[in-house]
Amino acid sequence: MLARRLIVCLDMKGGRVVKGVQFEGLRDVGDPVALAMRYEAEGADEVTFLDISASAEERETLWDVVHRTSERLFIPLTVGGGVRTADDVGRALRAGADKVSINSAAVTNPELLTACAERFGAQCVVASIDARREDGRWRVYTRGGRTPTGLDAVDWARECVRRGAGEVLLTSIDRDGARSGYDLELTRAVAEAVAVPVIASGGAGNAQHVREALTDGKADAALVAGILHDGLTTVGAIKTLLLGSGLRIRSHA
Repeated sequence: MLARRLIVCLDMKGGRVVKGVQFEGLRDVGDPVALAMRYEAEGADEVTFLDISASAEERETLWDVVHRTSERLFIPLTVGGGVRTADDVGRALRAGADKVSINSAAVTNPELLTACAERFGAQCVVASIDARREDGRWRVYTRGGRTPTGLDAVDWARECVRRGAGEVLLTSIDRDGARSGYDLELTRAVAEAVAVPVIASGGAGNAQHVREALTDGKADAALVAGILHDGLTTVGAIKTLLLGSGLRIRSHA
């Protein structure tokens, strides 16, 4: 089994890192380049940039920020938000991204996933899924959690992988920023449904929650954000607990 990963997520709006609850009430937490470098130094395995307002505002991702960050990072960088075409994916990769997360555009045009996988390789294509629990199922939302769709999250994850996605970034809107723990049922359902790595996102309140996502939730990686930004814990402290739990994970240097 591959080593489990701890990924730091930097949600961006207007070129700054922000954080909220259930995608609302956003507050400024810092400069994306400085924060990415800090978390790499602390031992993060990867960094993910999500330009959370790009799709809703129908504009492109902030490529300059991606370029300035990628020049300074040695760990993998995933970029998402406002990616609508295969050319956008190519632009992100040329700006220095290692992987590109596609959400709203994939729902509108599922063939985009296939086109990107064929052109750039499945390892570059991350299907980002934002889901909210409704009537006993998980409904997929797009445009930064604003627009409901008729898609079931588990079924849609299967479809994304079938069409070429090499990884699934799964965010529980219900848990986002709540710090009550990941939606383990949702994470496990998707992880059991697909044969590619699943990244759990939304709800980390402490290191124990991360451990639960990687064990009970069967995720291959966990995304963390607010608890690091607010100084409630550190990358090193989370990794220490994970290693102590017997998980195979890269140790903090």
